Parts: sequence; structure tokens; C-alpha cells
Amino acid sequence: MRHDHMRQAQPFKHQPLQTAALLLSVLLGVGAQASASPAKITAQSIIVNPVDTKLKVEVWVNRDAGGQNNPTYRKGEQLSVGLKTNQDAYVYLFNVNANGQIDLFFPNNFEESNFVKAGVTRVFPPQGAKYTFTVGGPNGQDRLLALASTRPLDLEDVARFAEDQGFAKVRVQGQENLARALSIVVNPLPAEGWTTDTVSFRVAGEAVTPPAPAQGGATGSVTITPGQGPQPAPQPAPQPTPSGQIQPGERQNAARDQAMVDAYARLKGSESLGQAVTYAAPWGDGLWQKFRGVGAYGDAVLLHANGSSRSYAVHGMLLERYLALAKAENGATRPPGRLGWAAGDEKVIPRNTYGTSGLYGFFQNGALYGTEKYGTFWLTGAVLKTYQGLGGSGSFLGFPTRDQYQIGGAWAADFEGGTIRTVSGAVKVYRK
Repeated sequence: MRHDHMRQAQPFKHQPLQTAALLLSVLLGVGAQASASPAKITAQSIIVNPVDTKLKVEVWVNRDAGGQNNPTYRKGEQLSVGLKTNQDAYVYLFNVNANGQIDLFFPNNFEESNFVKAGVTRVFPPQGAKYTFTVGGPNGQDRLLALASTRPLDLEDVARFAEDQGFAKVRVQGQENLARALSIVVNPLPAEGWTTDTVSFRVAGEAVTPPAPAQGGATGSVTITPGQGPQPAPQPAPQPTPSGQIQPGERQNAARDQAMVDAYARLKGSESLGQAVTYAAPWGDGLWQKFRGVGAYGDAVLLHANGSSRSYAVHGMLLERYLALAKAENGATRPPGRLGWAAGDEKVIPRNTYGTSGLYGFFQNGALYGTEKYGTFWLTGAVLKTYQGLGGSGSFLGFPTRDQYQIGGAWAADFEGGTIRTVSGAVKVYRK
């Protein structure tokens, strides 16, 4: 990553930390240092806590929403990084490229704080940010390390801001040196006070555009370009700029899609969707049209699957996650396969027994549940069917607190009040 100067930076603050003995190791290919017990080393880890902590952190890149694969990027392509914790924590996000160059993505001087609330998904760069991440090489294997801590960490010996840099300059190079430096940083913490997660991606192939020239700071595999916001939210199809006011369902040739016209009237579109900002245009095997949105509804789209007589709307946080999944799966050229097309109008879910309210979106293959408290998550298949059969978010399970996931090849999901697991093909429900 190349760092450009942006504004006056603030150095990392020193925080008094309680001393506690803690074994740590290491890194890929590096053995554990002498200590009381062996450290856990996995195929993708840089530094791991040998203690099984309640604190968890998840990190992923935009082409691998599950964080389990090793997607490939070409030089010049944009990269975004997502992370989430299950407890309030301070999060530090490092990237190590194929040459051992290290960049500290987060914290930085463009974000207010590296404190992350439990269950809240953070994406970098966030919408409206004054920087972008663009893959710049070299070709080879990159690893992203997310380090979460219950206390702020003193990284003064690892990375420092200088002058008006928006991003810190990392003072170590190579995975082994980063592991050793971070081992010292976390050593004073309580055994349960920190945890890590890693995700890998490859840089390969010919560049799609020439990488931006270096303008000071370390050069890693991702170029940071201050002064430019991130690309607009992924849009399913390029849209021509209209010369006048567009009507709901209006295509560029002035024809009208009647299902969209009907949906706009059914949903009182002037109160919930607002003004159309694109024509109705092809997306996958259907049509898509974007609206400015009204007030708290947020930006919206009308979706009309080919062969369906009805069109449905997706708004705000559900729309943002829906398009992010589509972008991760197929570059946002069609709906995400795990959800498919919208198959019903969104519903506002009133406050449940846990004091949580939110939104529900129904799709051909699954559903999205969104809350300000936890974030927006997808469910599908037998897990979703069982959940809805119990009463969904209004049941003792409450809202989902993370995406549906796999354990040992079987699907599972976590909720406010319990868990759903598929065991030997059978679905089982557990209360907390």
C-alpha cells in the first residue's frame, strides 16, 4: 500500500496496561518461542492466541464474503475489507504482501476511532470515505490480519503517523517481525483480552490499470489514494444519465415496465421510494431501477425478475448488504445466488422480547434480517425454514446476530436467544 499525506495525524496514545504472562507465537513457518505451553498455529495465521477466548473477530475481503477462500485480484482493481466482532473491541487491521511489506489499514486518520461495537459490521473504505484501496502488487500471496483487543494497544514501536499522513508508517517488515512485535504488544493483556483472524487473497495476472505512483511511505500491495472517495455502491448495470425526470418503470426507450409501475403505486412510492435516479435497466435475467429514497428509508431499488408479474423494493441497510453479496459473488452483474430476486415487499419488524426492532426482506432463495443493533445478515434453506416456523425474530430466538455459516460442512446460525444447527441432516434448535 502506498501512503499519501492528507492531514495532520495524531500519534498512537500510550495506554497503561496490566501485566500478565501470556504465551504467544507466531507466524506461518515460524516455530513457537520458549514458553509454558505451545501456541496454536494454523495454515493462514500470523499470530494466534493459544487461549480459546470468548472474544471473536471476523475479517473478509469483498470477493470472499465468507472469509474462507483465497480470491484473486489483478493490479488496479479495487479492494474493500470487512470486519466484525462479537464483543466491543479495539481492532487493528494489518496487510502483509508477497514481498513482506506491511501496511496498517486500521486505525487511520480518516476514521474517528478503531473502537468497534459488538455485532456491527465495518467496511473499509466506508461509504463516502476520502480514500480508496487499489491493488498495486506485487503478484503473489497477501494476508490480512485483524487483531481485536478489549483494551487499546500501544503500537508506538510497530507503526507511527508522521507529519500529515492519513495512514501510519509501519516500522517492521516481514511476517516474522510483525508477529514478534505484536507478541510484545499483547503480552501484558489478560489471557482472554485479545484474539485474531486472518484472510488471504492473491495478486495475479495482468494489471487492469497502471498502479498509482508512489508518493511517500511504505509500498505494499494496496495503494491508498486520499482525496478520492470509494467507488459508488455496486450497481447491477451501467446507467445512462437521464436528461429529465424519470418515471417509475421507465426504460431508456421510453417504454414502461408495468410491474414496476404497479409496485411504485402499491408501496406509495412518493413516500417511500422517492424520485427515480436511473432508468429501468437489464440486470441478470430481469430489471433493476434505482430511487433516491425518502428519509429513513434510505436509497432503494425496484427489482423485477423475468417471468414474474410483480416487482418488489429493497431499501437501506438491506439493499446495501444485498448488493455487497452480489458484488462478492459475481461482480454485481446479477442477484446473489444465495438470495436470488426479491420475492416480497420488505417488512418493518416491531420491537421483540429482547428490545430489538428491524427490517425483513424475503427473496427467492433466502431472507435478509437487518437491525441497527447487530447488522444485516442472510439466512437460507432449512435453517431459515425452521427459524420462520418458530416465529422468526418474534420467537425466543430473536434476530440473527451473524450470517448463516458452516460447521463441519453443516449449516448453522446464531440468534439473540439461541442457535440452529443441522446435525446429520436434521435441524436442531438450542436455547441460550
